[in-house]
Amino acid sequence: MTDFDSNPFADPEAANPFQTNSKTTPVVSLPTEPAVMKPTTDQPPPPPYSVSAAQPAPPPGQEDILRRQEELERKAAELQRREQQMQATQYNTRVNNWPPLPSFCPVKPCFYQDFSVDIPLEFQRTVKMGYFIWILYVLFLFLNLIVSLSYLAVGSGGNSGITFGLSILFFVLWTPCSFICWYRPMYKAFRSDSSFNFFMFFFIFAAQFLCTVVQAIGVDQWGSSGWINGLEVIGAATTPGHTAVGVMMLIMGLLFSLLAVLMVFYIKKVHSLYRRTGASFEKAQQEFAHGVVTNPSVQNAARDAGKAAATGAADAAVSGAMSSVSQQNNRM
Repeated sequence: MTDFDSNPFADPEAANPFQTNSKTTPVVSLPTEPAVMKPTTDQPPPPPYSVSAAQPAPPPGQEDILRRQEELERKAAELQRREQQMQATQYNTRVNNWPPLPSFCPVKPCFYQDFSVDIPLEFQRTVKMGYFIWILYVLFLFLNLIVSLSYLAVGSGGNSGITFGLSILFFVLWTPCSFICWYRPMYKAFRSDSSFNFFMFFFIFAAQFLCTVVQAIGVDQWGSSGWINGLEVIGAATTPGHTAVGVMMLIMGLLFSLLAVLMVFYIKKVHSLYRRTGASFEKAQQEFAHGVVTNPSVQNAARDAGKAAATGAADAAVSGAMSSVSQQNNRM
């Protein structure tokens, strides 16, 4: 009956939390090491890095990026050159710097030349090559003068005096003419994309090429030392001095020949660039007509001619009126 005496609704017996037990729980000491995971020793360490000569190939798109970067840098340099040119034109800061003469010289430079400012980046090498060809031509003219003087000194022929005199004339005359007539037009053609200057360069440069070929041949009495008169001097040599002069003349002919070959290569190169720039003969005609119309000298001449024609017409009209009045008075 004890089961019936217990109260089912009474609280169950629970352990007293404040009751002290004789059994003690051991204190577990926590580790004092930092919470860092230790590397596992199962895997071996990676091999040391070594720089090899063969570098990995760049990704496929990196070449396009580099090429575009080069194009952007070239365009930036071109824009900077154009800006400098516009500023120089606006403030008129261009000072003639060619030929480079000393300050005490009474003759001052006549032209302005700056490849980095005037010439686009892709054409600078071509223009500098033309300048180098002009310098070579002037140098060979001077060497031709020296060889012709040696030809006159040994007295190898009666025509040596004429050859020496013409060599002086050619050196004095062709040096400035070649610079003004074909080098400056070529420079201005690449500077401003001028078809007229391109055509002028082609015409004058082709004429100079023919003159260089004639100078390489070495026709006597034509002012140059070359193959023909050099062989004649060697064939008629009686002393070592005559032979030495003949060899010098042959070397001069070889130099003129090499220069002619270089000129052929250069004119072909300029012509290929000329075709790429879109220049044409019609554009050259338009530039020539525009240059004639806008030329101040031509405008002044046309203005003076118009004034003279108007004055003449007015004088003729006045004289005609006076004569008619006098005739009427005589009739009366």
